[in-house]
Amino acid sequence: MDASQTTDPTTAPASPTAPSAPSAPAVSARGLFKTYGRGEAAVQALNGVDVDFAAGQFTAIMGPSGSGKSTLMHCLAGLDTADTGQIVLGGQEITGLGDADLTRLRRDRVGFVFQAFNLVPTLTAEQNILLPLELAGRKPDRAWFDSIVDTLGLKDRLSHKPHELSGGQQQRVAVARALLTRPDVVFGDEPTGNLDSTTGAEVLSLLRRSTREMGQTIIMVTHDPAAASYADRVVLLDDGRLVGEITSPTPDNVLAALAKLGVA
Repeated sequence: MDASQTTDPTTAPASPTAPSAPSAPAVSARGLFKTYGRGEAAVQALNGVDVDFAAGQFTAIMGPSGSGKSTLMHCLAGLDTADTGQIVLGGQEITGLGDADLTRLRRDRVGFVFQAFNLVPTLTAEQNILLPLELAGRKPDRAWFDSIVDTLGLKDRLSHKPHELSGGQQQRVAVARALLTRPDVVFGDEPTGNLDSTTGAEVLSLLRRSTREMGQTIIMVTHDPAAASYADRVVLLDDGRLVGEITSPTPDNVLAALAKLGVA
C-alpha cells in the first residue's frame, strides 16, 4: 500500500477501514451528536459521526482545536455521553448505560493513558500497575503481568515510587496499568504531551508494539503529526464531523492533511 494513501479531508467523509480479518470492530459509533451549552452559546462538538475502529489496530484521532476529537474519544470510552447515536464497544452497546454500569465498563474493559501520568505517589510502580485489579477485587494473572513488565522494560523499577522514576518510566507504568486488565480498548489522550521527543518516541513505540505483539486495540488523540505516524491509521475530524482518514500515516502526509483543514 502506498504510504501516502489518504482521502482528501476537504471533500467527503471517509469510509471506515475494515480490519483485514473478518471480525467485528473493537469500537463503532453511528450517528453521534453532542452539543455543549444552549442557545447562542451552544457548541456542536459532534455532528453525526459514523466511524469504526478495527480490533488490534492503533488509530490516531486528529483535527483542529475544537474539532471534537477529545469529545469523540470521551464518548467512545464512556467518560462522556452523546446526545444521540449509538456506540458499541467490545460487542456491547454502551449508549444509555447508567453510571454504575459505565464505571464497571471503564474499570474492566477499557484502559486509559493520559498526558498526566495519574500515578498514586505513595505507591510503588508495581502497586500502581496492579491498582485497577485491587480496586476490582481481582487477582492478577502473574504471567501476563510479567510479560507486560518485560515488554515495557520495567522489571528493575517495580519497587520504585513515581518520584524515583523518569517521565518516560512513569508513562510506561501507566501503559502497563492500562494493559494489565486485557481491555477491549486502550484510549490515549495526548499520552506523550508531557514527554520530550526521545522519550515520547519510546512510549509510542511501546504502544505500537502492544498492537503488534499483544493484539491490543489503541485509540489515541494527538495533535502531533510525528506521534500520529506511529499509528496504523489516522481519522480526521473537523467541526464535529469525520472528514477523512490516512492509512499508513507519515509525519509528512499527516501534516499535509492537517494543512488542508487549516491547521498550521
